Amino acid sequence: MLDVLPLDPPKLANAPPRWRQRWVQWRNRVLQDQSFQYWAARLPFFAAVSRRRAASAFDLVAGFCYSQVLLAAVQAGLLDLLDQGPKDAAELAHSTGLSRDAALRLVRAAAALDLAEEVAPGCWMLGQQGAALLSNPGALAMVRHHPLLYSDLADPLALLRQDRASATKLSDFWHYASESEGRKAQSYSELMAGSQAMVAREALAAYPFARHRRLLDIGGGHGAFVRAVAKACPALAFGVFDLPPVLAGCGSDMAQIALHPGDFFATPLPTGYDCMTLVRILHDHDDDRCLAILRAARTALPPGGRLVIAEPMAGARNAKPMGDAYFGLYLWAMNSGRPRTAREYEALASAAGFSRCVIRTTAMPVIASVIVCSY
Repeated sequence: MLDVLPLDPPKLANAPPRWRQRWVQWRNRVLQDQSFQYWAARLPFFAAVSRRRAASAFDLVAGFCYSQVLLAAVQAGLLDLLDQGPKDAAELAHSTGLSRDAALRLVRAAAALDLAEEVAPGCWMLGQQGAALLSNPGALAMVRHHPLLYSDLADPLALLRQDRASATKLSDFWHYASESEGRKAQSYSELMAGSQAMVAREALAAYPFARHRRLLDIGGGHGAFVRAVAKACPALAFGVFDLPPVLAGCGSDMAQIALHPGDFFATPLPTGYDCMTLVRILHDHDDDRCLAILRAARTALPPGGRLVIAEPMAGARNAKPMGDAYFGLYLWAMNSGRPRTAREYEALASAAGFSRCVIRTTAMPVIASVIVCSY
């Protein structure tokens, strides 16, 4: 049953200035006027702006099709195939198991997104976007994982209306407790590990980890992040804190890393580390749970210690759609967490007992932003 909206909507708690409201209303009326659209599309300066806005509007409409083309290209092995060298429609059909017409339809769609490139009539190779994607195992892992998200978003309004405690495909995948079976924890950890190298690059460029003696990665999974930091800071000693079934899946390459099994909502964090990291952990949790994690880190850190938070954040420069549009719905479907701005993380850290937070600039905020907390 649909919720019934109240007859009298509540007054705005933080209404915009009257001039701002009038400006936005006037601007929108002008942009909606068809005669203005016709006129703007034919004047030299306005025509370029008009075309960009039209293309952007169409991308909003067609975005799901674009993501499905990408998914099909990854699932069919099209990118790996085109990376081997020029292929024609017959070779593409044979290798992907599609009919010739279907293979041609897919590669042309991929070329429209720069995943593929027609280098001669009827002959295809990997495109620039495809080459960049193929070198990014974390992004490819997320693409393969996205059918779970697409399933939950088949009816987005139904998803937004349902109780957040209701089961979804994503919540079933991501949420498990310390007694969870190892296979589920393994799938979770492998997906997270695929993207940790990218996050580690941004974090290493933003913060000098070598200034510390011992680093603990909280919720560190199979140690992908600490192994990446270890290559740049070989003098550091490392530890990983995570759930027992997660750490049980660690390989022999973790022999030099201290493993601390536990649940950060029930187990005190180990002491003796002058640096702790939270890498793509906090945005998965609601505010009360974030505060509990931050307080646990504050309690375990010595005076002068640092907590480094690295994850995508809402409102980041050149990455705003990623924050509230992508992660907003992704985390809603996950039934936990929300995108937060750096200032919102600062407020949570302050409530947890940290007296100072410094936002560190990263080259690729779409991958991760970095905040360093101390007390």
